[in-house]
Amino acid sequence: IAPGEPIPLGYMLVTSGENANLGLDALGGIEIALADRDHSLLGHPLELVGADSRCSSEGGEAAVQEILQTENLVGIIGPSCSSAAIEAIPVISEAGLIMISPSTTGPSLTNPDRYWQPGFFRTAHNDQYQGSLAAEFARIELGAKSAATIHDGSLYTDELQKVFGDIFEQLGGVITARTAIVEGETDMRALLEFIGESQPDVLYFPIFEPEGNHIAKQAADIPGLQNTILIGADGLLTATFAPQTGLSVVGMYLSGPYLEGPTYDNFLNKWEERFDDSPPSSFHAFAYDATDILLNVIQNTAQLLPDGTLIIGRQALRDAVANINSYEGISGSITCNQWGDCATGEALAMYRLIDEQVRGEFPPEAVWNKTIDSE
Repeated sequence: IAPGEPIPLGYMLVTSGENANLGLDALGGIEIALADRDHSLLGHPLELVGADSRCSSEGGEAAVQEILQTENLVGIIGPSCSSAAIEAIPVISEAGLIMISPSTTGPSLTNPDRYWQPGFFRTAHNDQYQGSLAAEFARIELGAKSAATIHDGSLYTDELQKVFGDIFEQLGGVITARTAIVEGETDMRALLEFIGESQPDVLYFPIFEPEGNHIAKQAADIPGLQNTILIGADGLLTATFAPQTGLSVVGMYLSGPYLEGPTYDNFLNKWEERFDDSPPSSFHAFAYDATDILLNVIQNTAQLLPDGTLIIGRQALRDAVANINSYEGISGSITCNQWGDCATGEALAMYRLIDEQVRGEFPPEAVWNKTIDSE
């Protein structure tokens, strides 16, 4: 990078459509990380270039081709969704680049026998943790003996319901139905009536908006589900889910990131100052950490020549991230393994939705994880 020229950093996030809050939440975290360094590094300005990866494989494919048009691109934060990551990972890996995702949680993304390829990392948790947490909560804390699941065919939802179902059964529970919808469906009644025939104690649907809204709303009218507890995942842990669904979500539980402490409080203050609002979803801190890690490894591995020219080795960046050990981030202590997983399952909890969430208060209160006492 020539003297005085900017260091281009890319992002691929969902910034439009029903799930835009997920990407805009992460983008805010990225922007705060850049602002904390006055938008400069090693005497060069930091330039942020982005592409909308949507929350689909098609979006991921289009976004990665768009972002690769950027000259001297150093690294990428993203994508938001596991389905987009499947398409982006091989292209980024082939290009020799590094990509750190703040919110893709599908277990197979960091499985070398499935989708993982060199250059891909994530600061978000692996859904082996999230699915297990929800299953333990349902079976042990709620005392549920039976559960049904719904996914939408996407990598994220399918793998998450599978982890939940497997752990729930290992804990002695019974899965009465493993079912699926198609993205874009709005009438869930026939499926819900089928599920309701077995009157499960819990209905687990790790679905995104708007399909998750339809399920939660329509389940309230199904006779066999009147006593069934609804449980969703981090895809519905957004500021819009409860207000747009209504009172049928009261008493529902959601799993998702759980952050606390003075470092996180300080971050939230910066968010409030910058955006005059609270974060709209739950992966902002993971996006901050992903960006900060990328900037740190650039700073530590780049060669700065006497004339101000900056030489950044792409393999050196990958190696440096792969060797991160006990980095203290906003989301907790981060250590990356050789397959790109950098987060533990510690920063996760179960949340309970109450009337205040329907009226727009966000986030809801965390009620249980391994360290929080259940209400």
